[in-house]
Amino acid sequence: DPLKYSLVFLRRYSVSIQCDRVRKSARAGSKKGTTSAAPARAKVSPLSRDAIVKAAVALADREGLEAVSLRNVASALDAGPMRLYGHVERKDALLQLMVDAVYGELVPPVRGDWREALRVVARSLHTASVRHAWFIGLLGGRPTLGENAFAFMEACLASLEFSDIDYALEALRLVKAYAIGAIQSEASDVASGQSREQWQQASWTQVQKLLATGRYPM
Repeated sequence: DPLKYSLVFLRRYSVSIQCDRVRKSARAGSKKGTTSAAPARAKVSPLSRDAIVKAAVALADREGLEAVSLRNVASALDAGPMRLYGHVERKDALLQLMVDAVYGELVPPVRGDWREALRVVARSLHTASVRHAWFIGLLGGRPTLGENAFAFMEACLASLEFSDIDYALEALRLVKAYAIGAIQSEASDVASGQSREQWQQASWTQVQKLLATGRYPM
């Protein structure tokens, strides 16, 4: 019967469409349930020159000056090295900034007795070198051209109150040179593990042999 055949066909077609809809809905739900949201990007903390210098100083204090590099400082800040170049371009520039940062810790002399002012300069350098063992090793070259270094020099010159600026500069240069030499000698004693007296005792036998030759009458 054609009519009966048509009704059966329509019923089967309707059931097929409903089944397809159910399958598509099930697949969509499965995909939605298994798809994970994209991880949120970690926030990048801002960098500054002060933060970089502070991290470099801390690194040098812990591990020595040889450990200081732009890469190591970046690692200490949990940042990529390229991010540092926007603030510090070269390692030598970073070292100068570190020296200037320590100059900011020095106690400047005050006006009054020029002799006491020079003593304050020497003591301040010594105190800074005890706190930062690498500091003195960077003072033997060219002057540090930083704000803290200039402020310290200005305070030193003002405290001396010499009428001739050249005399004041020469006095500061001599005191700084003496202090640096004494501090380096002290650091050498510490590095050797011997006090100055112990070194003298250990060296006395060699000194006696040299004197016994008669070639050194003075």
